[in-house]
Amino acid sequence: MYAVVGCSDCSMLWVVEGRPETSQCPRCGTTRQYAKRKKFVSTEDRDHAREVRASMLANRQGHGEAFAELDSFAEMESQIDEVGPSDAEYLEGSGLDADAVTEAGERATETRTSKSRKEIVQEALRELDEPTEDGVVEYASERGVDAEYARTALDRLVRAGEATENRGVYRPL
Repeated sequence: MYAVVGCSDCSMLWVVEGRPETSQCPRCGTTRQYAKRKKFVSTEDRDHAREVRASMLANRQGHGEAFAELDSFAEMESQIDEVGPSDAEYLEGSGLDADAVTEAGERATETRTSKSRKEIVQEALRELDEPTEDGVVEYASERGVDAEYARTALDRLVRAGEATENRGVYRPL
């Protein structure tokens, strides 16, 4: 569910998704209960809510007729790639190597696959059936964590209240 809502203080219009308890005006920061906000339209379609908001803003500025002549948001969005230079053309025109930029972007956005040493010890507590100190140390050692660190991490987890130890068996909390 999407709703076009307005701010009673600054007259800002924006689209709210769902039915939050409160909503904050993006312009002036006023927070009000969602139920008390003026809702101009409620719809299941996000694009329809965006269209209504844009139409209201155009009408406020005296450009309602010009807005009516425009294509829908969905149509304009599908046409955006046809307008202007491509990313590669833009980069090359700026004196950059487009392939190098693409590779750098891919490296920068790669997801982290390795886990920290602490995460590995915590994983051992969750995954092992009977997570004893020796079992956790073995599990962690197989994943590149040294035994001394694994033992220290177990102690710290217990002291921090993130795990318990009872008769040599550890449990995550």
